[in-house]
Amino acid sequence: MTEQDMRKGGGGKLSRSETVTVRLDPKLRYLAELAARMHRRTLSSYVEWAIKASLDTETVRPMNTPNTIASDHTIGSEAEYLWDVDEADRFAKLALRYPHLLTHEEQVRWKLIRENGYLWKGHFSRRGKKEWTWTVEEDSFIFPRLREHWIAFCGVADSGTGHQLLPTWNKTDEMDDEIPF
Repeated sequence: MTEQDMRKGGGGKLSRSETVTVRLDPKLRYLAELAARMHRRTLSSYVEWAIKASLDTETVRPMNTPNTIASDHTIGSEAEYLWDVDEADRFAKLALRYPHLLTHEEQVRWKLIRENGYLWKGHFSRRGKKEWTWTVEEDSFIFPRLREHWIAFCGVADSGTGHQLLPTWNKTDEMDDEIPF
């Protein structure tokens, strides 16, 4: 296809894959349409631009960095961290850094994930029964394992049943302390 053929279709077209229906009262819609005209945009384009602009002012404090100032972090500035094309990764990133933003249903899912040792780097405790232990932090999380079992975690969280479908792990180190020579 020549460059001229590519231009025939008009300007660059961004693919829009999500449609959101929004209710506006008549006065707000009229004023938004006027503002859109001032920017030489469609109403839809103006609303998208306005949302993007507001994300750069909406402050949020990451839970894993208590000493940071909330104004240092906005939804817009965290966009690169929070967005991922993979839903499981998006969810885990949100839950790891901003668990206070999870809905109730997401909190149930996150509890299943936090309590599943298969998804976390860890070690066997040195005392007593030698149980598998891990810390819930980004550096300990094994993203590929969550992606592999994402549908199972969602299904169990949504239904409250089917726990046997979740991955398992060696919860205790049953190896003898003595080296078998």
